[in-house]
Amino acid sequence: MNLSYTENDLLIEEYEMLRNRVNWQPFSRRQSRTALQNSLFVLCARRKDGTPVGMGRIVGDGATVCYVQDLIVLPECRRMHVGTELMHRLEAFVRSLIQGDETMRLCLMCALGREAFYESCGFLARPTSELGPGMIRWLKAEK
Repeated sequence: MNLSYTENDLLIEEYEMLRNRVNWQPFSRRQSRTALQNSLFVLCARRKDGTPVGMGRIVGDGATVCYVQDLIVLPECRRMHVGTELMHRLEAFVRSLIQGDETMRLCLMCALGREAFYESCGFLARPTSELGPGMIRWLKAEK
């Protein structure tokens, strides 16, 4: 598959389309806009005609910890190494932020059933004997 990878140019409509195509929870337009604007890095895999087929974001403080967020590859483009290429490029961006002998954590929360993919990219599944499980809490505005 002949793709180009573009940086920080994903449109809100494209982001929403990708999320919709993989049946992820929809966000409000405000949430989508703010998510993209506040990302440290947004990477998009595009067909020759410019149509997005995948994307990933890096969020975090850019100094001690970054998170891979919203790694998406359209179903018809899976198993074509698009996700792997996105991950390599996202990791390269994070490495470019590290200075000298500093260390930075690159974290993620993977979708159920995707553990093997992320392990193949070098990630460690938690919990381990030294690290507890990742945790999550969904919040809504107080009324």
